[in-house]
Amino acid sequence: MTIGVEVDAFDLKLLAHLQEDASRTNAELGTLIHLSASQVSRRRQRLENAGVIRRYRADLAPDLLGFGVIAFVGVTLDTHNSENSARLHELMGTLACVLEAYTMTGDMDYLLKVCVSDLKELSRFINNDLLPHEAVRNVRSSIAMEIIKDENRLPLRKV
Repeated sequence: MTIGVEVDAFDLKLLAHLQEDASRTNAELGTLIHLSASQVSRRRQRLENAGVIRRYRADLAPDLLGFGVIAFVGVTLDTHNSENSARLHELMGTLACVLEAYTMTGDMDYLLKVCVSDLKELSRFINNDLLPHEAVRNVRSSIAMEIIKDENRLPLRKV
């Protein structure tokens, strides 16, 4: 498979196992995909250098750390221009509670995934950070009631 970088079946297997558990050693990964630890290391380094593997991180339990509210916040720009977009992008970089931010098609310009401790904090975020911002015209929020699926793995082909 070619996707801007050459990725073969072993790379796909390696990536699938890393998505499952990135703490595995090169030796453990090698056993799983039938390569030596040094071959795994070289492939892993190549995929990191190419930007295919962007980072390694722990998957934390928000509720156990006091983050009881996940909300999705739609933002509409006041005026659609590059300056307002740049200002909003800059704001997103300063707000730790914004886990993900996307530009959208349809009736909203941005969709934010926000993680906060409670509804008061969500209200403060919307009323103090978003609504007063000069680039923002409208904000609509929806609160997640239950997490059905929380999976950040890419759907790599079955290998």
